[in-house]
Amino acid sequence: MTDNHDRGLRYDLATLVGRRRALTLFGGAGLTLVACAPPTTTPATTSTSTAAEGGALAAIPEETAGPYPGDGSNGPNALTQSGIVRSDIRSSFGSSTRTAEGVPLTIELTVRHEDGKPYAGAAVYLWHCDINGDYSMYSDRVKDENFLRGVQEADAAGKLRFVSVFPGAYAGRWPHIHFEVYPSLTEATKAGNEVTTSQLALPESTCKEVYGTTGYTQSVRNMARSSLQQDMVFRDGVDQQLATMSGDVSSGYTASLTFAVQG
Repeated sequence: MTDNHDRGLRYDLATLVGRRRALTLFGGAGLTLVACAPPTTTPATTSTSTAAEGGALAAIPEETAGPYPGDGSNGPNALTQSGIVRSDIRSSFGSSTRTAEGVPLTIELTVRHEDGKPYAGAAVYLWHCDINGDYSMYSDRVKDENFLRGVQEADAAGKLRFVSVFPGAYAGRWPHIHFEVYPSLTEATKAGNEVTTSQLALPESTCKEVYGTTGYTQSVRNMARSSLQQDMVFRDGVDQQLATMSGDVSSGYTASLTFAVQG
């Protein structure tokens, strides 16, 4: 199989035709590979709030799932595979147990309805690229892997978490994480109809800290040629999608995002 994530806009647009929703934007991305212990939270290094506690919220913008969703809409389907429901998404499940490398990252999400009430029982399918900017199940180097993909169910407070590694930056996109929200775990694991598809943006200051560590050399060059203001997904506004960060490179980071979905 040929790696396609660097073929540019025309290729990605063509790839995205036929998805469940007609979207005008597209994405793809990259993450980092490393086997590490779950990160611990330390005082905040970046404080970007997406939503205050309680009260009505605007729904998070709908975004493209990109060319490598792994949800059955564009090639392979991870959602119906046994093992996809897990909090720790660093390792592949099934025939492979390879673990993605990179700076530890915990992703904490809070899902709400637009009236501000918790979306208890909602399921989130989350995925991102590895340290080299490759997506499991698609890219040549990791096409036989399914790491950095997983599903979690929100608790009564609408909260859920994933343990992963910090994604790398690839050419043409700002560092980001993809996710789809489903009305229930049952709907998610049968690849049913999602409530929304969106992306989480990672703050510049944290990216610079992480990309100064071993394994992220290419990410430094790629991020230098990009910005949130120019990114094809986030350039229309990122307030509802920019994660709040805490932690450091030695202990790992936590990315937090509170967001609302329609309904």
